[in-house]
Amino acid sequence: MSEAALQQHATRSGRDVLRDYLSLLKLRIVLLLVGTAVGPMIPAARGLPRGSVVLAVIAGGTMAAGGAHAINCWLDRDIDAVMKRTRRRPIPDGRIPASHAVALGVALNVAAFVVLATLTNLVAALLALTGTLIYVFVYTLWLKRWTSQNIVIGGAAGAMPPLVGWAAVTGRLDVTALSLFLVILFWTPPHFWALAQMIRRDYERANIPMMPIAAGPGSTKRQSLAYAVVTMAVSVVPFFTHAEGVVYLAGAVVLGLGLVTLAAFDLLGQGWTRRLYGYSSLYLAALFVLLAVGILA
Repeated sequence: MSEAALQQHATRSGRDVLRDYLSLLKLRIVLLLVGTAVGPMIPAARGLPRGSVVLAVIAGGTMAAGGAHAINCWLDRDIDAVMKRTRRRPIPDGRIPASHAVALGVALNVAAFVVLATLTNLVAALLALTGTLIYVFVYTLWLKRWTSQNIVIGGAAGAMPPLVGWAAVTGRLDVTALSLFLVILFWTPPHFWALAQMIRRDYERANIPMMPIAAGPGSTKRQSLAYAVVTMAVSVVPFFTHAEGVVYLAGAVVLGLGLVTLAAFDLLGQGWTRRLYGYSSLYLAALFVLLAVGILA
C-alpha cells in the first residue's frame, strides 16, 4: 500500500473503516447462505429446533461464510483491481491492507468452528469448515482462473449450509439433507451465469474463463435451462422422503416452474437475463422459507 493510501486510510472515520471491513464479509450473500442453513433445521427437528442451536448456526454460519469471503477478497485482489464492478472494494482501492483481510478471514473461521463444535456438534463444525476450504482452495485458487466449469464444481461451497443446519439438529446427514445440498449446487450455474452474462466485459478484462466467455451465450443459456430443470426435480425430493408435505411440494413445483420458464425465455429471446438473475435469488430464499412453512403450517 502506498504512503498516500496509508495516510488516507488513517484519516477516515471509524465508521468508514468499520464499513470497509464489514464489506469484506459480503453480508448480503451471507444472509442468504445462513437462511439456507436455518431453513432445513425445522424439517430436521420436525418442528422448532432448540433456540440455542439456531443461534449457534446463525453465528457460526455468519462467521464461516463471512470469513471465507474475506479470504476470497485477499486472494482475488488482483482480479478485483481490474474489474469495473469491484475495483472500488477496500483492498484494491488501498483502504485496507490485504493482510488484514486474510487475518480476519482465518480468525472468523476458527471462531465459527469453535462455536459450532461447542454449541451444536463436530459434524456441523466440520461441514462449515469444509465449505470454507472448498471456496478458498478449490474454487478461488484453482477452478476460477482455469476452467469454465469453475462455478459448477465450486458451487459445492455455497451448497454446504443446508448440510450444516441439518447436522446441527440431527448430528448426521440423510437423503433429504443431500437433496437440499444438490438444490443449491444445481441452482448455482443458472444464477451465477446470468450475472456473468450481465458483467461479461468485466470477466473478459480480468481474463476469467466464465462460461459465457468460454462457450458463448447460446451454450450458456442452454446449460442454464438444463440445470434449472434438474434443480426443480431435486427440489421435490423432501416430499418423497416424507420430510415435507403437500404444502412444500406445491410451492416447490410453482417456484421451480418459474425458474425453468425464465431460463427458457432467456434462451429463446433477448432481455430476460437480468430477470432470470433476480428471480433466481428470490427462488432460493423462497424455497428455503417454504421448508419451514411446510412443516409449521
